[in-house]
Amino acid sequence: MTRGEIARYLILRTIGNFLVLFAIFGVIATFGPAVYFEATYRMAEARGVKYIVQSSEFKIQNKPQEASPAQRTGGISFADVLSGSKEQILTPIDTQFDILIPKIGANSRVFPNVDASDPNQFLPILKEGVAHAKGTVFPGMKGNIYLFAHSTDNFWDVGRYNAVFYLLKDLTPGDEIVIFYQNKRYNYVVTGSKKVDPSDVSYIVNAQNQNTETLILQTCWPPGTTWQRLLVFAKRK
Repeated sequence: MTRGEIARYLILRTIGNFLVLFAIFGVIATFGPAVYFEATYRMAEARGVKYIVQSSEFKIQNKPQEASPAQRTGGISFADVLSGSKEQILTPIDTQFDILIPKIGANSRVFPNVDASDPNQFLPILKEGVAHAKGTVFPGMKGNIYLFAHSTDNFWDVGRYNAVFYLLKDLTPGDEIVIFYQNKRYNYVVTGSKKVDPSDVSYIVNAQNQNTETLILQTCWPPGTTWQRLLVFAKRK
């Protein structure tokens, strides 16, 4: 083998290794958050960890708490689940508008009146928390309360956005959801779920034409993709 052939071989091998590493990095960046929260949830199940929402009698904060990295991406950290207490307390980050889901350890600030049809508006919000769809109602009102997270136009962007709703797929009828809104606690219970096309906005458009109060949570499905939307429905206790 000549020096030229050796040089070409080394260059091609280097390029090949780089492409393989780049592909691995892309997969981790895209699906890593989903894997992380799946592992955290399964570890919590295995250890018998239970999440408890702090009592509604606690003192209301005048200012929102500074969210920790774990809270910004779902609630309790893996370290807490692995070696912490088997009874984990979920404290709302902002009692003006916050969602907590004990079964999956989720805890996130909710940003109100976000235009779900405008990526320029909702994508920056989804890096920080959950969005409340503009045009839908608020807790305590008749109609659909529509909250969404982890929604993006391109699959390679999914890992950059809030992953707090990755585990909605594990919610089943009877599971509890707690919303704090304007310093008041609202308790809901899951009634069911369904998958819809991304173009289905009927639950937003018709949000105020309902006679009952319904909480709807939306995430992308399957996790790490934008092919469909998973909707979880809950009713007021």
